[in-house]
Amino acid sequence: MAGGNQNQVAEDKTKTQGHSESTINNRLKYISLTVLVVQNASLILSIRYVRTLPGERFFTTSAVVMAEVFKVLACLLIILLQRRLNVKGTAAFLVDAIFVQYKDTLKLAGLSLIYTLQNNLQYVAISNLPAATFQVTYQLKILTTALFSVLMLKKTLTRVQWLSLLLLFVGVSIVQVQQGGNEAEHANQNYVSGLGAVVISCLSSGFAGVYFEKILKRSSASVWVRNVQLGIFGIALGMLALWWNDGAALSQRSFLSGYTTMVWCVIFNQAFGGLLVAVVVKYADNILKGFATSFSIIISTIMSIYLFAFHVDPLFAVGAGLVISAVCMYSLPKASPNLNSSSATMKDRTQMEAFQTKCATKQKGS
Repeated sequence: MAGGNQNQVAEDKTKTQGHSESTINNRLKYISLTVLVVQNASLILSIRYVRTLPGERFFTTSAVVMAEVFKVLACLLIILLQRRLNVKGTAAFLVDAIFVQYKDTLKLAGLSLIYTLQNNLQYVAISNLPAATFQVTYQLKILTTALFSVLMLKKTLTRVQWLSLLLLFVGVSIVQVQQGGNEAEHANQNYVSGLGAVVISCLSSGFAGVYFEKILKRSSASVWVRNVQLGIFGIALGMLALWWNDGAALSQRSFLSGYTTMVWCVIFNQAFGGLLVAVVVKYADNILKGFATSFSIIISTIMSIYLFAFHVDPLFAVGAGLVISAVCMYSLPKASPNLNSSSATMKDRTQMEAFQTKCATKQKGS
């Protein structure tokens, strides 16, 4: 019987540890999602603000590069701290992870290209669309993410979840069409360019997010190593985009021309957001991340009223209401079919497992 008691204690300890780990992961999931909402709203508003200020404008392509540099530096610092400030050991680890296992690193080259394109398109869209309009339209990435999740990760969505995605699409469409009619009157904005940038960004975001989730959850490499790998390609591709798009102007101005304190805040915020998304993908999933980001519409809209004199009319309120309803619907727990029969089956299974455990305990104690 002593052996049986020891096994029982070990099983109880394992269950307790598993429950504790699950609780910590859930807390990290919802904390990271909450921070993501605030970060996303503040980033959109701050980009819109710095892009509408008079005076010399900074190169958006250089801002994308600087954001990648800060992201890589932050990840390197985290890896160094995880290895208890062992510089030599950290350097050897990174050389092995990035260069020795180069095939694994090359898998992220295409993904980094998509992210670089997406970051540059974000500046184009926000420069031509109001912050709230961009936020609402950009939520179309939830639909693309859901579709790619089903196709690439073989995830299944319930009918309620599909209905919530439909409601979200309708809500986004109402707000986007209504606001599009109003903003088309502004001569200093190219609405078509802004809308096109958002649509392409949504498609790339859906694919890239799901592909990154697939890599993270099917690999032993940490999220910080993956971000270093992404950042290396991101810096190189960002410099190429800078030369391609602003090479002529760069010969007459400096790399950091037009940078102000607010611009640096935008860059830091963008770098922090890239790391935060990686944490959210690790502990949650891309669809849940997308719905959490939808809440930032409310924050962006409220702040846009005070910062940019944004006008909220009934159609915008209806569209936002549909988005919020979609969030609530998607968050509902999945219904358990045939609850009574399932309960009975579970009860029988529990009794059988108890009987088998009792027999095994007797055999070990004899």
